[in-house]
Amino acid sequence: MARRLRLTGTDSRIDGCPALHTDVDTGEVVVQGTPLTDPQDLAQLWHFGDDEAAVVVPRELLVNWAPKEMTHVPDVVGRDEFRRLFETFEHTAWRLETRRGYASDREDPEFQVFLETGTTPCDFDEPWFKNIRRQTDAGKTVGRVRIADRPLTTGQLFLLDYARHNAATREDIRYLWREQAEHSDLPAEDFWLFDSRIVARLVFDDDDNLLHIELITEPAEVVRYASARDAAMHHAVPYDVFAAQVTN
Repeated sequence: MARRLRLTGTDSRIDGCPALHTDVDTGEVVVQGTPLTDPQDLAQLWHFGDDEAAVVVPRELLVNWAPKEMTHVPDVVGRDEFRRLFETFEHTAWRLETRRGYASDREDPEFQVFLETGTTPCDFDEPWFKNIRRQTDAGKTVGRVRIADRPLTTGQLFLLDYARHNAATREDIRYLWREQAEHSDLPAEDFWLFDSRIVARLVFDDDDNLLHIELITEPAEVVRYASARDAAMHHAVPYDVFAAQVTN
C-alpha cells in the first residue's frame, strides 16, 4: 500500500526540492533532495547498504522543517487561556469549521428559537461580539470558513442564519462545500489560527462536544495550517453569496 505523504516544508521557491515530507500514518520523515552519486563520496558513508540511497540537502532545511520532538506531547490549554488569545492577537484570527454540527450550538437557547421560527435572535452586548467589534475596530482581521454538506444539516442552517450577526461585527464569514474541501486536501479538523503563528486545534468527540484545545507552535505544523487557510479562502465564497445559492 502506498504511503500517505504530507509536505512538511521546503526552503525552495522554485521547484520544491529539497523538501521534507511526513508519513501521516507512521510519522516517518522522507527527505527529498539531490542524489549523492559520486562513488568516492558514497565510499565515505558509514554502513551504507546496497538498497539505500543518499541525498544532499541544505542544513537550513533540517533546521527549519525537521520535527523538534521525538514524541509529540499535546500542549492542552484551558478555556480561559484560549479565550485570551482573542484579546491578545495582533493581526489576524481565522478559523476552519469542519463539523456537521456542534453540541454547544444545540444547547444554546437561540438554537431552539431557530427551530421554532427559522431565524436567530442576537444580543450584540454578549462578550464575544463586544470583543470582536473592539478588535476589528482596531483594524484587525477576524474570519472563518465553514465546510457545508449537501443538504445542509440543521446545525449548519442555524450557523448560516447566524452568520449575518457575525458579519455585523465585520467577521469575514465564508463557505465551502465539503467535496471542494476534500478535493483541496483541507484537514478534517477544526482550528483557530492566530497571527499565522499559533494554532489552537479544537478536539471534539463523536457527539460534537469540545473535549480539549491543543496549542501548536512548531513552525512546520503552523505552516501546514496556514496553507490550509490559504486554500480554503481561495475556494470559499462569502456567506451571503452562499446563502443565496442554497435558497435559490
